Amino acid sequence: MKKNIKILAGSAILAVASSAAVQAGELTVATVNNGHMITMQSLTGHFEKDNPGIKVNWVTLDEGTLRQRVTTDIATKGGQFDVMTIGMYEAPMWGAKGWLHSLEFGSSYDVDDLLPAMRNGLSANGNLYAAPFYGESSMIMYRKDLLDAAGMSMPDNPTWGHVQDAAAAMTDKANGVYGICLRGKPGWGDNMAFLTTMANSFGARWFDEEWKPQLDSPAWNHAVNFYVDLLTHYGPPGSSGNSFNEILALINEGKCGMWIDATIAASFVSDPSQSKVADVIAYAQSPVAVTHRGANWLWAWALAVPAGTQQSDDALKFVEWATSKEYINLVGEEKGWGSVPTGTRSSTYQNMKFLAAANFAEAEMKAILSADPSNSTQEPTPYQGVQFASIPEFQAIGTAVGQQMSAALAGTISVEDALAASQKAAEREMIKAGYY
Repeated sequence: MKKNIKILAGSAILAVASSAAVQAGELTVATVNNGHMITMQSLTGHFEKDNPGIKVNWVTLDEGTLRQRVTTDIATKGGQFDVMTIGMYEAPMWGAKGWLHSLEFGSSYDVDDLLPAMRNGLSANGNLYAAPFYGESSMIMYRKDLLDAAGMSMPDNPTWGHVQDAAAAMTDKANGVYGICLRGKPGWGDNMAFLTTMANSFGARWFDEEWKPQLDSPAWNHAVNFYVDLLTHYGPPGSSGNSFNEILALINEGKCGMWIDATIAASFVSDPSQSKVADVIAYAQSPVAVTHRGANWLWAWALAVPAGTQQSDDALKFVEWATSKEYINLVGEEKGWGSVPTGTRSSTYQNMKFLAAANFAEAEMKAILSADPSNSTQEPTPYQGVQFASIPEFQAIGTAVGQQMSAALAGTISVEDALAASQKAAEREMIKAGYY
């Protein structure tokens, strides 16, 4: 019998997901609406053909909504999803709480081929709780043609001052070209993923060694003022609402001179079928201010099986398929080697077909290898994580701070007032949780 993939959205999600998750032979997969996940959906017929009797239903959401839905579902044992797309923030904590199945695959899966940074970031107590679908750090993607025309170049490890000068040189508002595009949409994993790495490089940290929030520090003030000024002068209109997909569309249309974001974006901006400027995009490592520590993030979008699913065996089969070497090869052969999900396996970076198609491979791997979650700030901290602090309270704190930072970028509140409100919100959460 022919299988169907359902891509669900809007108000129908909860009703369909609730019924689908309890029907034998059906899997409901919650995922983010990024390009590689859309590709996975288009290829799921291969999995269903090899596994007759299993039908895959999709719930596809933007990053912020996905995080809210899966967090609520797993914390309340709602059972709506059989496979969840989560990341390095959730996997270790949820795994340690017993909320996720420990992942064990056959020898052909070759778990030792997973990059150590990804495997370690998705594990707790020696157990892997989520399998990386793609991994990433962050880096600069820029239009070399515009920099050349301005008589400038981009070093591999630029300062934020140099980035500002480059943004000024590339800005041509009369022709709809903006020197720099950066995330502004509020969210702990959205604008705060970028802003935390920027603040790290300015010498900031989320908490001191006594777990007291540090958002009222001079380093945070310097970083956020620089960010707001940069986008106000050289960024596109409406930056406070822009996230990954919005900026990807802008840069592919040739409207951004520079974008600092996830390394995984390189596979899209370098694809001539998607990007009008694919042939002039070049790459450099994330900029620094006073330190290289924590200047670029470390993340994996990974697939996990919640402990509450009634379809755990089938769910594990799907996770194994979607994160395997064979899946990467399938994407390469069907969609092109420049389109494979990267940042997860050593073997990908030894594949000559991939290396020939991906001019970003070296810069991507350099960024991933340089990110150190245990040493991400100039001053010592009690937490792990580069663009987040790996404590349960961070999700609420990061969300609240992200809203303040987006408002400051929109000009509805001053940077100083936004940081003061952020400090108070963080203090409330940490005191309520008993940290001090």
